Amino acid sequence: MDIRRVSVHGGHSGQFCTHAKDTLEEVVQAYMEKDFAWVGLTDHMPPSDDAYLYPEERDRGLTAAAMAERFDRYMTEARRLQAFYADRMEILVGFETEDTPGSLELARRLMAEYKPDYIVGGVHHIDTIPFDYNPEAYQRASDACGGLEGLYCAYFDRQLQQIEALRPQVVAHFDLIRIFDNTYRRQMMRAEVQKRIRRNLEAVRDLNLILDFNVAALKKGAFEPYVCQPILVQARYLGIAVVPGDDSHGVAQVGLHLDQGIDMLQRMGFDTNWRKPRRC
Repeated sequence: MDIRRVSVHGGHSGQFCTHAKDTLEEVVQAYMEKDFAWVGLTDHMPPSDDAYLYPEERDRGLTAAAMAERFDRYMTEARRLQAFYADRMEILVGFETEDTPGSLELARRLMAEYKPDYIVGGVHHIDTIPFDYNPEAYQRASDACGGLEGLYCAYFDRQLQQIEALRPQVVAHFDLIRIFDNTYRRQMMRAEVQKRIRRNLEAVRDLNLILDFNVAALKKGAFEPYVCQPILVQARYLGIAVVPGDDSHGVAQVGLHLDQGIDMLQRMGFDTNWRKPRRC
């Protein structure tokens, strides 16, 4: 039986995300052209305060208030597309969370107001530093934590806090903290880091959440997707559902490296009858 293409974490667009391209409808149409069975639209929630804007957002003259208005337009357009293309492809409408002071409270308010189909839990900041923005920001975050081991521990601690507070149906790019670290396999095996990885995976299992197998790492030159193979082995042992996500940020990235990721999961024995996120 052919394994169907899906993306549990996809659908960013230049219409509603500063670092993406194309309109949301163009991105949705690209998913349909590539015969996806279903896709989740998961653009970013707005920041909780102007202090947490990314440099590119500041350069555009954006504010937290302006991005909240843009998020409202995103949810409206995503629901329109969901209804308009319902006979051609199943579209789930969600959003990706942040983890800065005030963001958990804001995420709860957005969930109550917009009633998304599901949310994707993502951590992109440590000590309010956007560690995934560039290597310089990553180094600042590492320095603030006293080094790489402290950085990894802080990341997984914040991830657990978000998992327990929001119970996101999908946990995004579980090991994103390795993004600019070529020694990540070594860091992952440190006792304090490994303890936190296992603890977080057990929380994912106990809450019956999904791990996003995020192949976007490959387009940036990484050796393997998020989640890396040593963590995948643990997830497989714990019986955690792992579902592919292309984390596309424009038409050109729709489905990029997805088949490679699906092949990896199939070879490791994961269930390829992909589980959909539970509805909020």
